[in-house]
Amino acid sequence: MVGSIMRGIGSFYTVLCDEDGQEYTLRAQKKLRHQKLTPMVGDRVRFTPGEGEDNGWLEEILPRRSVMLRPSVANCDMLMLVVASVPHPDMLLIDKLILRASRGGMTPAICVNKIDLGDGLEQSIREEYAGTQLRVFASSALTGEGVQALREAMRGKVTCLAGQSAVGKSSLINALLGLQLETGGLSRKTERGRHTTRRSEMMAADGMLVLDTPGFSLLELEDGIEPQDFAQLYPEYNELAGECRFQPCLHDREPGCAVKEAVAAGRLSAVRWERYRELLSEVRENWKGRYE
Repeated sequence: MVGSIMRGIGSFYTVLCDEDGQEYTLRAQKKLRHQKLTPMVGDRVRFTPGEGEDNGWLEEILPRRSVMLRPSVANCDMLMLVVASVPHPDMLLIDKLILRASRGGMTPAICVNKIDLGDGLEQSIREEYAGTQLRVFASSALTGEGVQALREAMRGKVTCLAGQSAVGKSSLINALLGLQLETGGLSRKTERGRHTTRRSEMMAADGMLVLDTPGFSLLELEDGIEPQDFAQLYPEYNELAGECRFQPCLHDREPGCAVKEAVAAGRLSAVRWERYRELLSEVRENWKGRYE
């Protein structure tokens, strides 16, 4: 039989079967470990159901059309990055996730949640990512504002929600799918998010497949990115690359750089460019140390 992995706990995986719509609990066959394949939530798999009280066996992981290692998910069409003014958004983390999504075969998008706070975050996010082709949504899981627009954008797709703890990912899924997932909030002592989602899990309802993932605050850039190729991951810089004096241009300190000129003229976001330069420095360090 064929189905999708909905969740995994320890060495057991729950798979939703295409044929009968039932969920089966399976164990992965040892041959997958020998093939150095680790099942991921979202994986399409072949399996044999168990008989009676015996668990079935997960036998084969079908080719993945997209993959990310953190959060650990496969076969997602869209990575919806959820941000909110509380806790304070880590936009460097968001940029890293955008890069990972693009390299992993997913379409990144941003959802500004908690807009009922009326803090202007939505406008600043739209300004920062102008020209990137990223879709920016705005919602309030509390009031329901913007939830229908999200639902329409996600219907017919497999969407993974990711971001920091306490930005409201589980609350959004509750509003989208009519569920009652456990939700957390901010710790009064540290003003950091409390983790309520402990593992990635996929849920299905109303023509949507939605993955909830644990919040996190630390993420390294992936290895193997060449510095001269890094700017190609930024669509708004790619459009201007041909106008730079030097080819290829890293859009960093080079004279006659069209991206620098666009930033200075206010046509591109200065804060996003500064984050780009910070990440470019990290890419250079990784590239220099690749043989060490």
